[in-house]
Amino acid sequence: MSVDVEPVPRAPAAVIDGTGGDPERLLVVADYHAGIEAVLRYEGVELADAGDRRRDRLSGLVAETEPDRLVVLGDLVHAVGDPWRTEREELTALFDGLSVPTTVVKGNHDGGIEVITDEFPSVTVTDPSGIRYGAVGFIHGHTWPDQAVLEAEIVCMGHEHPLVVLEDAVGGGRTERAWLRGHLAGAPFRERGLAVAAAELVVFPAFNDRSGGTRVNVERELLSPFLPAALPEGEAYLLDGTRLGPYRSV
Repeated sequence: MSVDVEPVPRAPAAVIDGTGGDPERLLVVADYHAGIEAVLRYEGVELADAGDRRRDRLSGLVAETEPDRLVVLGDLVHAVGDPWRTEREELTALFDGLSVPTTVVKGNHDGGIEVITDEFPSVTVTDPSGIRYGAVGFIHGHTWPDQAVLEAEIVCMGHEHPLVVLEDAVGGGRTERAWLRGHLAGAPFRERGLAVAAAELVVFPAFNDRSGGTRVNVERELLSPFLPAALPEGEAYLLDGTRLGPYRSV
């Protein structure tokens, strides 16, 4: 394989070099969920706002990895529908400070995201069916991909917010964000008249550590309409690179 997805150590982000297209070097994250604290407060959960910390963390990753473009795999905002004021403020500060152009693959939370992004010529919003840069396809994962995305060597997606539940010898446990990686199976796509050429599917952990997720080694039903069928034998990895083995039986 001529291209690979290289996770940034201890971060919910990856760098992709040599896509074979333009741009050549990408920084990719998923599920930023700007403004999540305001929505949670409306629902009765009190959390201090962490928008500045999220923005600084992402801007720091851009500075560290020096990509040609930032790609966000959907759910840039948290509220479904028209963005809230807090989401507008957080993203305006983010885009004002970014030094690279940004592609946002539209997610299920991003219905009205153009109200914000249209103010920034450097930001492009794609259809939910995804986009392809060279040998790599990008989707959010809440709906079926475009055929061109499935013809890539690697498909990257978000949406699932994969978590793994880890237990110790005395019955204690913790939940950690995880990467899922493995061969992309074609069966669920053929049923939709789609053909798969991709060798690998990479499911990104959520960038936002307050957005919850799917405990993939506990819950049998996943969020994406094509998972787990499209990733029957994938493996889980922690953010520090620890390989856990098959994600359904960690």
